[in-house]
Amino acid sequence: MGGIAETLHFLVWGPWTLVLLLGTGLWFTVKSGFFQFRGIGYWWGNTVGSLWETRQEQGKKGQISRFQSACTALAATIGTGNIVGVATALTAGGPGALFWMWVSAGIGMMTAYAETYLGQRYRYRQKNGEWMCGPMVYMERGMGCSMLGRLYALFAVLASLGMGSMVQSNSMSGTLKFGVGIPPMGSGILITMLTGLVILGGIQRISRVAERLMPISAGIYVFFSLIVILSGWQLLPQIFADIFRDAFCLESVGGGISGFLLSRSVRYGMSRGVFSNEAGLGSLAVLHGAAEDTTPEQQGMWAMFEVFFDTIVICTLTALVILCVQYGGYKSRMAGSDGAALTAGCFSARLGVMGEILVSGAMVVFAFGTIIAWYYLGKQTFCYLKGWRSRKMAERGYLALYLLAVFCGCICRLETVWLLSDLWNGLMAYPNLLALIWLSHQISFPDRFGLDKRQKSEYTESNKRE
Repeated sequence: MGGIAETLHFLVWGPWTLVLLLGTGLWFTVKSGFFQFRGIGYWWGNTVGSLWETRQEQGKKGQISRFQSACTALAATIGTGNIVGVATALTAGGPGALFWMWVSAGIGMMTAYAETYLGQRYRYRQKNGEWMCGPMVYMERGMGCSMLGRLYALFAVLASLGMGSMVQSNSMSGTLKFGVGIPPMGSGILITMLTGLVILGGIQRISRVAERLMPISAGIYVFFSLIVILSGWQLLPQIFADIFRDAFCLESVGGGISGFLLSRSVRYGMSRGVFSNEAGLGSLAVLHGAAEDTTPEQQGMWAMFEVFFDTIVICTLTALVILCVQYGGYKSRMAGSDGAALTAGCFSARLGVMGEILVSGAMVVFAFGTIIAWYYLGKQTFCYLKGWRSRKMAERGYLALYLLAVFCGCICRLETVWLLSDLWNGLMAYPNLLALIWLSHQISFPDRFGLDKRQKSEYTESNKRE
């Protein structure tokens, strides 16, 4: 089993996958006229700059706002890998790895835009009033290939039960055991109960929790990261000089790109690095599907912001914390450390015990956010698979499977689950990237730096009729 799995892992996560992911992002970058750079003021204003507007909409209508759907997507993408994966990338590629994380993030922003745009364009309301959205929908309705859509949905369900639930709950359980001494069985019961309380409320409760959890937890992480970085501000010119000087060493290129593309959690080989934004997997298209009173362009720009915040902000802060501490004379003390141990050691070197508490708390919160967000993704794709007698039966069956996976993740060893989860994640990318390229002519970009109000109105009315 191990040898076969290793071979499959290499086939799925070989260098051709990296070329396909980056090539697709580069294609949309050129097609959009480098919109992520040229239109930064516009997409920033329509995301972060529109927070007050979107919160007002939520208060008036009681619906899922654009901001809530963005927070849910951020919960799925910001994970333990933003702490672990960045440390691994720097260890493998040196300071120059960070430069290639930035480059890869810039390219991935347009892939995220493209898949979210198509998800919004082809989504439809089901009989219960909820949206069905995601790659499986634009594969069926856009490409006319329902078999490819079902194949994608199957891979997504398997990934949700592995990487989305078991791997994340295992990370939480391990952190709670070594941090506060809670045994795995106790952690399993506690985490499963908390997960159940949130996901039983459906996407409304998931989005509300994500809306409160992610800004606060990310804000705290950013604040303490800046404290550590600014405490060694005099080292920053040397650090940035080394980043750019080492960026074009072959080792740094490989380490940086793998660190960026696989930054969501600890992975095996390439896929055990950092899938920082999941651009190319199609998951963002599903997670943005519940947003009301929006357009494909607007949600696409929110997806761009998520890639930016997850990688350019969070991952960069983690990297600078590690580099500032190492350049400050602690490199020998950190020798042999990697992943979470390296990151925790760097925070504690400047913040003492508070640093270890911060890293442990961040890992727990980020992992929990990933768990609840991936439940929604898995439920949508599970219900899409044909053959269920009713949607309610499918939802109940998946709920039981997901909670079982969360509990098992807390108490089991997960070497095989890690490996298989990497495979499912990689296999999600192939049909999704094929669909993106096939339907690329249907994707439009806000070239005029202003959405056509008439088109927005027509799109909104069309969705209401659906």
